[in-house]
Amino acid sequence: MNNKAMYNLTYGLFICTAKDENKDNGCIVNTVSQVNSSNRVVVSINKNNLTHDMILKTKEFNVSILTEKSSFDTYKHWGFQSGKDVDKCIEIEYERSDNGIIYITNETNAYLSCKVVQTVDLDSHTLFIADVCDCKVLSEDPSVTYAYYQKNIKQKPNTTKKKGWICTVCGYIYEGDILPYDFICPWCKHGASDFKPIE
Repeated sequence: MNNKAMYNLTYGLFICTAKDENKDNGCIVNTVSQVNSSNRVVVSINKNNLTHDMILKTKEFNVSILTEKSSFDTYKHWGFQSGKDVDKCIEIEYERSDNGIIYITNETNAYLSCKVVQTVDLDSHTLFIADVCDCKVLSEDPSVTYAYYQKNIKQKPNTTKKKGWICTVCGYIYEGDILPYDFICPWCKHGASDFKPIE
């Protein structure tokens, strides 16, 4: 089976934010979809993410829709580091919606404020089914798709003189002759099947 076929599914990239007491956090997600004719959406979040635990506890989140003008630094900031280790909300532009959760005002074209109505356990992820309680258009810039990100935004890693394995999702490089079968990418949380040898 060639898992790369999954990359041909069409979906975008978003920043999902949450708040638990005085802690703000967020992460990059690629699975936000409207699921019925009313304002109901789903988002799938990896259980290793702090944002996951915050949403599970508070039952609320915001989604900021990234645009084609978004920079690779934005993806590194929200996706390649953990809110368990750093405060992701320092020195970024944001506002708060009526639910008290931040939404990102730079490189985005809209935000959705959501209230969880149901959860589904997906082993490594939780699927949050939520009602959109508020939303706002921020710009007319086109939303970024995953394909656009891969082709135009994601930086190509410098693999010169490096020996090892590269993550085909985010570009993380594992140095070593053998990639452990159970290796999980520390940046994007994908498994060993999404790595290829550096040639």
